[in-house]
Amino acid sequence: MQEEIEQADIDTLLEAASWAPSANNEQPWQYIYAQRGTAGFDLIKNCLNGANASWAKDASVLLVSIARKTFAGNQQENHSAMHDLGMSNMYLLTQALSMNIYGHMMGGFDKPKLTEALGLNSDQEIACVMALGFLDIPEKLEEPFKGRETSARSRKPSSDFAKQLI
Repeated sequence: MQEEIEQADIDTLLEAASWAPSANNEQPWQYIYAQRGTAGFDLIKNCLNGANASWAKDASVLLVSIARKTFAGNQQENHSAMHDLGMSNMYLLTQALSMNIYGHMMGGFDKPKLTEALGLNSDQEIACVMALGFLDIPEKLEEPFKGRETSARSRKPSSDFAKQLI
């Protein structure tokens, strides 16, 4: 049996997320989550694309990351909402890592289906779904996931995406 993330730890992760900076201190992030073994977990998992559903089935928690697209005070478009949500996600994931909880971000999901399933309105936009849990041994994974976890990783050099102006 996989180790479960306790509710107190989930609360700590969400508290960390709350401290992310945001335009006008709007804090436009919203999170909907469910723990493994619940109907809510299955609802979220069933909206994931095939490979992600296979990957996420053993996660302790599935968390949907949502941005409110307008400012609460004046209903004007918040052009920074997705950026601010990303900052909040990073605060959450940094806290998680300090607790030996790992996150797998997923963009492969049926956005209209998940939006409807969660009862979201037109001001709420799902950015991603996160699988959260504790590391296990890669040998338990099916391919291609096992190979991905055990192979060397690489990133683009900064010279491919950064340019200094003189």
